[in-house]
Amino acid sequence: MPTTRSPRRAAARRAPRASARTRIEKDTLGEVPVPADALYGAQTARAVQNFPISGLRPHPAFVDATVRVKLAAARVNARLGLLPRAKARAIEAAAREVLAGQHRAEFVVDVYQAGAGTSHHMNVNEVLANRATELLGGRRGAPLVSPNDDVNMAQSTNDVVPTAIRLAALDLAPAVIEALAGLAGTFEAKARAWDGVVKSGRTHLMDATPIRLGQEVSGWAAALRAAAGRIRDALPELSVLGLGGTAVGTGVNAHPRYARLVVAELERLTGIPLTPAPNLFYAMQSLAPAVALSGALRAAALELLRIGGDVRLLGSGPNTGLGELRLPPVQPGSSIMPGKVNPSMAEMLAMVSYQVVAMDSGIAWAASGGQLELNVMMPLVAADLCHALQILANAVRAFDERCARGLEADEARCRHYAERTVSLATALAPRIGYAAAAEIVKESVRTGRSIVEVAVERGGLPERQVRRILDAARLTRPGRA
Repeated sequence: MPTTRSPRRAAARRAPRASARTRIEKDTLGEVPVPADALYGAQTARAVQNFPISGLRPHPAFVDATVRVKLAAARVNARLGLLPRAKARAIEAAAREVLAGQHRAEFVVDVYQAGAGTSHHMNVNEVLANRATELLGGRRGAPLVSPNDDVNMAQSTNDVVPTAIRLAALDLAPAVIEALAGLAGTFEAKARAWDGVVKSGRTHLMDATPIRLGQEVSGWAAALRAAAGRIRDALPELSVLGLGGTAVGTGVNAHPRYARLVVAELERLTGIPLTPAPNLFYAMQSLAPAVALSGALRAAALELLRIGGDVRLLGSGPNTGLGELRLPPVQPGSSIMPGKVNPSMAEMLAMVSYQVVAMDSGIAWAASGGQLELNVMMPLVAADLCHALQILANAVRAFDERCARGLEADEARCRHYAERTVSLATALAPRIGYAAAAEIVKESVRTGRSIVEVAVERGGLPERQVRRILDAARLTRPGRA
């Protein structure tokens, strides 16, 4: 016969036990083993078990933003007489340690996690609570400071995480703007230096009328200035914070003055002008401000793809491509072909730009996935937006420093193409008519003779006049030849 066991004994055998490497903590679901030396606690440990998804951890800017919310909240709740001063000071000290770069290994929750970011939020609450406990003379796992009741006082994941997304974006975005402006400045300088370099324009990748290399590159610079402006224009809405709405926007469990005071405190901490949301429900329901910033990053990435692609085309060669630009060599380009040099920096820029466009798509879908009072897809938005901001800033800066600044023009190659583009005949059309000019083009293509030579023969105009009309440099300025 099978041996009967009491439920109490069975439960005792199933209960986790502490070891030299773990301690046992409790949450509302029961007991859970936590690494003995971890600053985080039970809820974080459960998240680590539940979400072994990507190995990716939260972006440091997102961690910092969440920690700043906790620091500001502790100060305000103490000022309002709701949190004991000793606990508030300990929470602030713990927060400042994290902001100084300490305890970074304690933020362990995968970026793909429970909806809304509750796991990340509790990871931060638990780390700060345990470290504050130590600062007050206690020990990890037996908190004198509660992660929920003290560190999270007057807060909810539902207002903290969207606030942290905004603060992290406001922290990271200036680097992207600066990098784009820097690259624009590099191209502006190149445009001035190359203003006298005449080359063939190309439309549909086919011969077009002449253009100066400086004119072409000035277009790149203007595009990058505009891209930086779009990103800058997306930031003001991100500075409107819904912190204080707590669970659903009503502010339940928060002091009536808390929302205004905590936003003012965050403004002091960050040095960024911040405003309490006039409608907390909108601020908590909608991720539209993050979508707008991501969309601006997408537009910048698309411009960078186009410009980087042009650099690759104009630098192609050296003997069988366009070869109008000489790209600085940054590394050997082939494991088998000796001496080969590739447009490596432009290729890197393209890869990053593709990734930014892809992450924008993820952010857009996530933003559309909210229901009623909350968008549970916020962890995806936080991860992708922070990552996009970081890699785009780094990629643009590297491309500027390692490629754009070292670009050189092959003036002889440019002049060669400028004098041989069949679209020189465009300047003849006002004199001899479109159809007659087209015949000259066809004859030039068929025979390989220059447009000037054929025009002298068939255009009915004196050679001196033809050469003046078809002067490539004159055709880079407005007006009729």
